[in-house]
Amino acid sequence: MIMKHSIKITLVLLGMFFIAQLIGLAVIDSYSPKIVEVFDENGTLINKTVHNLPYGMEPPENIDPKSTLISIIIAIVLAVVIMLSLMKFGASTVLRYWFFFVIILALGITINSPLKEFFKYSSIIAIIIAIPLAYFKVFRRSIVVHNVSELMIYPGIASIFVPLLSVWTAVILLIIISIYDIYAVWHAGFMQKMAKYQIKTVRVFSGFFIPYLGKKERDIIAKSKKSGKQTNMKVNIAILGGGDVVFPIILSGVVLNTLGFLPALMISIFATLALAYLFYTSKKGKFYPAMPFITAGCLLGLLIGLLF
Repeated sequence: MIMKHSIKITLVLLGMFFIAQLIGLAVIDSYSPKIVEVFDENGTLINKTVHNLPYGMEPPENIDPKSTLISIIIAIVLAVVIMLSLMKFGASTVLRYWFFFVIILALGITINSPLKEFFKYSSIIAIIIAIPLAYFKVFRRSIVVHNVSELMIYPGIASIFVPLLSVWTAVILLIIISIYDIYAVWHAGFMQKMAKYQIKTVRVFSGFFIPYLGKKERDIIAKSKKSGKQTNMKVNIAILGGGDVVFPIILSGVVLNTLGFLPALMISIFATLALAYLFYTSKKGKFYPAMPFITAGCLLGLLIGLLF
Protein backbone atom coordinates (compact mmCIF):
# COMPACT_ATOMS: atom_id res chain seq x y z
CA MET A 1 0.00 0.00 0.00
CA ILE A 2 1.30 3.48 -0.92
CA MET A 3 0.88 5.75 2.09
CA LYS A 4 0.20 9.46 1.75
CA HIS A 5 3.53 10.27 3.42
CA SER A 6 6.73 8.33 4.00
CA ILE A 7 7.08 6.26 7.15
CA LYS A 8 9.59 8.75 8.56
CA ILE A 9 7.31 11.77 8.08
CA THR A 10 4.32 9.80 9.35
CA LEU A 11 6.18 8.83 12.53
CA VAL A 12 7.23 12.45 13.08
CA LEU A 13 3.61 13.63 12.81
CA LEU A 14 2.40 10.86 15.12
CA GLY A 15 5.18 11.61 17.59
CA MET A 16 4.32 15.30 17.74
CA PHE A 17 0.63 14.50 18.11
CA PHE A 18 1.24 12.14 21.03
CA ILE A 19 3.73 14.47 22.73
CA ALA A 20 1.16 17.28 22.50
CA GLN A 21 -1.39 14.99 24.16
CA LEU A 22 1.01 14.22 27.03
CA ILE A 23 1.94 17.87 27.48
CA GLY A 24 -1.77 18.63 27.51
CA LEU A 25 -2.37 16.17 30.35
CA ALA A 26 0.53 17.65 32.35
CA VAL A 27 -0.65 21.23 31.85
CA ILE A 28 -4.29 20.44 32.64
CA ASP A 29 -3.25 18.50 35.74
CA SER A 30 -1.32 21.53 36.97
CA TYR A 31 -4.49 23.61 36.61
CA SER A 32 -6.73 20.92 38.11
CA PRO A 33 -9.49 22.30 40.37
CA LYS A 34 -8.65 22.84 44.03
CA ILE A 35 -10.91 23.71 46.95
CA VAL A 36 -9.75 26.73 48.93
CA GLU A 37 -11.32 28.62 51.81
CA VAL A 38 -12.10 32.28 51.14
CA PHE A 39 -14.21 35.01 52.68
CA ASP A 40 -17.24 36.15 50.70
CA GLU A 41 -18.49 39.75 50.54
CA ASN A 42 -20.28 39.29 53.87
CA GLY A 43 -17.15 38.08 55.61
CA THR A 44 -18.34 34.46 55.76
CA LEU A 45 -15.75 31.73 55.26
CA ILE A 46 -16.74 29.59 52.27
CA ASN A 47 -15.22 26.91 50.07
CA LYS A 48 -14.36 27.97 46.53
CA THR A 49 -13.14 25.93 43.56
CA VAL A 50 -10.17 27.50 41.76
CA HIS A 51 -8.15 26.41 38.73
CA ASN A 52 -5.38 29.03 38.95
CA LEU A 53 -5.60 29.81 35.24
CA PRO A 54 -3.80 33.08 34.41
CA TYR A 55 -4.80 36.10 32.29
CA GLY A 56 -8.41 36.17 33.48
CA MET A 57 -9.17 32.70 32.10
CA GLU A 58 -10.50 31.37 35.41
CA PRO A 59 -13.93 29.78 34.66
CA PRO A 60 -17.06 31.13 36.37
CA GLU A 61 -18.57 29.20 39.26
CA ASN A 62 -21.67 27.02 38.93
CA ILE A 63 -21.28 26.59 35.18
CA ASP A 64 -23.67 24.40 33.23
CA PRO A 65 -21.74 22.06 30.88
CA LYS A 66 -24.74 21.77 28.53
CA SER A 67 -25.00 25.53 28.10
CA THR A 68 -21.23 25.72 27.73
CA LEU A 69 -21.30 23.11 24.97
CA ILE A 70 -23.83 25.17 23.02
CA SER A 71 -21.72 28.30 23.52
CA ILE A 72 -18.57 26.53 22.30
CA ILE A 73 -20.33 25.25 19.18
CA ILE A 74 -21.67 28.74 18.42
CA ALA A 75 -18.19 30.19 18.96
CA ILE A 76 -16.65 27.64 16.55
CA VAL A 77 -19.26 28.43 13.90
CA LEU A 78 -18.63 32.16 14.30
CA ALA A 79 -14.86 31.63 14.09
CA VAL A 80 -15.23 29.69 10.83
CA VAL A 81 -17.56 32.35 9.38
CA ILE A 82 -15.14 35.13 10.38
CA MET A 83 -12.23 33.17 8.91
CA LEU A 84 -14.01 32.62 5.58
CA SER A 85 -15.13 36.26 5.48
CA LEU A 86 -11.60 37.54 6.06
CA MET A 87 -10.35 35.16 3.36
CA LYS A 88 -12.94 36.51 0.92
CA PHE A 89 -11.89 40.12 1.52
CA GLY A 90 -8.17 39.27 1.54
CA ALA A 91 -7.62 40.45 5.10
CA SER A 92 -4.52 38.32 5.64
CA THR A 93 -2.89 40.92 7.91
CA VAL A 94 -5.87 40.85 10.28
CA LEU A 95 -5.68 37.04 10.40
CA ARG A 96 -1.95 37.15 11.03
CA TYR A 97 -2.35 39.41 14.07
CA TRP A 98 -5.34 37.34 15.24
CA PHE A 99 -3.13 34.26 15.22
CA PHE A 100 -0.33 36.24 16.90
CA PHE A 101 -2.37 37.25 19.96
CA VAL A 102 -4.07 33.85 20.33
CA ILE A 103 -0.68 32.14 20.17
CA ILE A 104 0.74 34.43 22.85
CA LEU A 105 -2.17 33.66 25.18
CA ALA A 106 -2.01 29.89 24.61
CA LEU A 107 1.77 29.73 24.98
CA GLY A 108 1.57 31.88 28.10
CA ILE A 109 -0.87 29.49 29.77
CA THR A 110 1.27 26.45 28.97
CA ILE A 111 4.59 28.05 29.94
CA ASN A 112 3.06 29.40 33.15
CA SER A 113 2.07 25.86 34.15
CA PRO A 114 5.48 24.75 35.50
CA LEU A 115 6.67 28.26 36.37
CA LYS A 116 3.83 29.00 38.80
CA GLU A 117 5.28 26.49 41.25
CA PHE A 118 8.53 28.47 41.55
CA PHE A 119 7.87 32.14 40.74
CA LYS A 120 5.43 34.60 42.23
CA TYR A 121 4.97 36.49 38.95
CA SER A 122 5.10 33.41 36.75
CA SER A 123 2.34 34.61 34.41
CA ILE A 124 4.36 37.73 33.52
CA ILE A 125 7.50 35.66 32.95
CA ALA A 126 5.50 33.25 30.78
CA ILE A 127 4.20 36.09 28.58
CA ILE A 128 7.72 37.50 28.20
CA ILE A 129 8.85 34.09 26.93
CA ALA A 130 5.75 33.59 24.76
CA ILE A 131 5.96 36.90 22.84
CA PRO A 132 9.26 36.22 20.98
CA LEU A 133 8.17 32.62 20.27
CA ALA A 134 4.92 33.89 18.77
CA TYR A 135 6.80 36.57 16.82
CA PHE A 136 9.20 34.11 15.19
CA LYS A 137 6.33 31.72 14.52
CA VAL A 138 4.04 34.27 12.86
CA PHE A 139 6.37 36.86 11.30
CA ARG A 140 9.61 34.94 10.65
CA ARG A 141 8.16 31.51 9.76
CA SER A 142 10.72 29.15 11.22
CA ILE A 143 9.60 25.54 10.71
CA VAL A 144 11.33 24.45 13.93
CA VAL A 145 9.79 27.24 16.01
CA HIS A 146 6.43 26.63 14.37
CA ASN A 147 6.22 22.94 15.29
CA VAL A 148 7.81 23.27 18.73
CA SER A 149 5.39 26.06 19.64
CA GLU A 150 2.47 23.98 18.31
CA LEU A 151 3.28 21.38 20.98
CA MET A 152 2.58 24.04 23.62
CA ILE A 153 -0.26 25.99 22.00
CA TYR A 154 -2.96 23.32 22.13
CA PRO A 155 -2.44 22.31 25.77
CA GLY A 156 -2.90 25.99 26.66
CA ILE A 157 -6.09 26.29 24.61
CA ALA A 158 -7.48 23.02 26.00
CA SER A 159 -6.85 24.20 29.57
CA ILE A 160 -9.36 27.01 29.04
CA PHE A 161 -12.16 24.68 27.91
CA VAL A 162 -11.60 21.65 30.17
CA PRO A 163 -13.15 23.25 33.33
CA LEU A 164 -16.26 24.18 31.35
CA LEU A 165 -17.24 20.68 30.22
CA SER A 166 -18.29 17.33 31.63
CA VAL A 167 -17.22 13.98 30.19
CA TRP A 168 -20.45 13.56 28.23
CA THR A 169 -20.52 17.09 26.85
CA ALA A 170 -16.87 16.68 25.80
CA VAL A 171 -17.77 13.43 24.02
CA ILE A 172 -20.70 15.12 22.28
CA LEU A 173 -18.41 17.99 21.27
CA LEU A 174 -15.98 15.56 19.60
CA ILE A 175 -18.81 13.82 17.75
CA ILE A 176 -20.19 17.15 16.48
CA ILE A 177 -16.72 18.28 15.40
CA SER A 178 -16.24 14.96 13.58
CA ILE A 179 -19.47 15.46 11.63
CA TYR A 180 -18.40 19.02 10.81
CA ASP A 181 -14.98 17.75 9.70
CA ILE A 182 -16.54 15.23 7.32
CA TYR A 183 -18.75 17.92 5.80
CA ALA A 184 -15.97 20.53 5.58
CA VAL A 185 -13.45 18.18 3.93
CA TRP A 186 -15.47 15.75 1.81
CA HIS A 187 -18.52 17.82 0.87
CA ALA A 188 -18.03 21.59 1.13
CA GLY A 189 -14.25 21.50 0.64
CA PHE A 190 -13.64 24.77 2.50
CA MET A 191 -11.31 23.10 5.03
CA GLN A 192 -8.75 22.58 2.26
CA LYS A 193 -9.22 26.19 1.11
CA MET A 194 -8.64 27.51 4.64
CA ALA A 195 -5.50 25.41 5.04
CA LYS A 196 -4.07 26.55 1.68
CA TYR A 197 -4.94 30.18 2.43
CA GLN A 198 -3.22 30.00 5.82
CA ILE A 199 -0.07 28.43 4.36
CA LYS A 200 0.28 30.49 1.17
CA THR A 201 -1.25 33.88 2.02
CA VAL A 202 -1.35 34.33 5.80
CA ARG A 203 1.86 32.28 6.08
CA VAL A 204 0.73 30.94 9.45
CA PHE A 205 -0.80 27.48 9.69
CA SER A 206 -2.73 26.33 12.77
CA GLY A 207 -1.39 22.81 13.05
CA PHE A 208 1.71 20.71 12.52
CA PHE A 209 3.47 21.57 9.28
CA ILE A 210 6.33 19.57 7.74
CA PRO A 211 7.65 20.38 4.24
CA TYR A 212 9.75 17.58 2.75
CA LEU A 213 11.14 16.14 -0.47
CA GLY A 214 10.19 12.68 -1.67
CA LYS A 215 12.57 10.18 -3.25
CA LYS A 216 11.68 11.35 -6.76
CA GLU A 217 12.40 14.98 -5.90
CA ARG A 218 15.67 14.11 -4.17
CA ASP A 219 16.81 12.17 -7.25
CA ILE A 220 16.03 15.15 -9.48
CA ILE A 221 18.04 17.45 -7.20
CA ALA A 222 20.98 15.03 -7.21
CA LYS A 223 20.96 14.94 -11.02
CA SER A 224 20.68 18.72 -11.28
CA LYS A 225 23.70 19.15 -8.99
CA LYS A 226 25.77 16.87 -11.21
CA SER A 227 24.71 18.71 -14.35
CA GLY A 228 25.09 22.13 -12.77
CA LYS A 229 21.55 23.14 -13.72
CA GLN A 230 19.02 24.68 -11.34
CA THR A 231 15.72 22.85 -10.94
CA ASN A 232 12.44 24.19 -9.57
CA MET A 233 9.97 21.75 -8.05
CA LYS A 234 7.07 21.55 -5.66
CA VAL A 235 7.81 20.61 -2.07
CA ASN A 236 5.59 18.00 -0.43
CA ILE A 237 3.81 19.13 2.73
CA ALA A 238 2.60 16.95 5.60
CA ILE A 239 0.05 18.74 7.80
CA LEU A 240 -2.20 17.96 10.73
CA GLY A 241 -4.78 20.57 11.69
CA GLY A 242 -4.79 22.16 15.11
CA GLY A 243 -8.36 21.06 15.81
CA ASP A 244 -7.28 17.44 15.34
CA VAL A 245 -4.77 17.98 18.15
CA VAL A 246 -6.70 20.11 20.63
CA PHE A 247 -10.06 18.31 20.80
CA PRO A 248 -8.69 14.97 22.04
CA ILE A 249 -6.70 16.93 24.64
CA ILE A 250 -9.94 18.54 25.82
CA LEU A 251 -11.63 15.15 26.26
CA SER A 252 -8.64 13.53 27.96
CA GLY A 253 -8.29 16.60 30.20
CA VAL A 254 -11.92 16.44 31.32
CA VAL A 255 -11.53 12.71 31.95
CA LEU A 256 -8.31 13.34 33.87
CA ASN A 257 -10.07 15.75 36.24
CA THR A 258 -13.12 13.53 36.76
CA LEU A 259 -12.14 9.88 36.25
CA GLY A 260 -8.38 9.79 36.76
CA PHE A 261 -5.11 9.39 34.91
CA LEU A 262 -5.46 5.92 33.36
CA PRO A 263 -8.64 6.57 31.32
CA ALA A 264 -7.16 9.91 30.21
CA LEU A 265 -3.92 8.25 29.11
CA MET A 266 -5.84 5.55 27.25
CA ILE A 267 -7.65 8.28 25.31
CA SER A 268 -4.33 9.80 24.24
CA ILE A 269 -2.87 6.42 23.25
CA PHE A 270 -5.86 5.23 21.24
CA ALA A 271 -6.33 8.63 19.59
CA THR A 272 -2.73 8.30 18.38
CA LEU A 273 -3.34 4.73 17.17
CA ALA A 274 -6.47 5.85 15.30
CA LEU A 275 -4.51 8.64 13.65
CA ALA A 276 -1.82 6.11 12.71
CA TYR A 277 -4.48 3.96 11.03
CA LEU A 278 -5.68 6.98 9.05
CA PHE A 279 -2.13 7.78 7.91
CA TYR A 280 -1.57 4.15 6.94
CA THR A 281 -4.72 3.92 4.81
CA SER A 282 -4.64 7.42 3.30
CA LYS A 283 -3.45 7.97 -0.26
CA LYS A 284 -1.31 10.64 -1.88
CA GLY A 285 -3.07 13.69 -3.25
CA LYS A 286 -6.24 13.23 -1.22
CA PHE A 287 -7.60 15.07 1.82
CA TYR A 288 -9.12 13.21 4.74
CA PRO A 289 -11.10 14.38 7.80
CA ALA A 290 -9.00 13.23 10.75
CA MET A 291 -11.49 13.92 13.54
CA PRO A 292 -13.85 10.98 12.86
CA PHE A 293 -10.91 8.57 13.20
CA ILE A 294 -9.46 10.37 16.22
CA THR A 295 -12.86 10.54 17.94
CA ALA A 296 -13.37 6.80 17.40
CA GLY A 297 -9.97 6.19 18.97
CA CYS A 298 -10.78 8.50 21.88
CA LEU A 299 -14.05 6.71 22.62
CA LEU A 300 -12.39 3.29 22.42
CA GLY A 301 -9.62 4.50 24.72
CA LEU A 302 -12.16 5.89 27.18
CA LEU A 303 -14.03 2.57 27.22
CA ILE A 304 -10.86 0.54 27.75
CA GLY A 305 -9.66 2.95 30.43
CA LEU A 306 -12.92 2.61 32.32
CA LEU A 307 -12.85 -1.20 32.08
CA PHE A 308 -9.26 -1.70 33.20
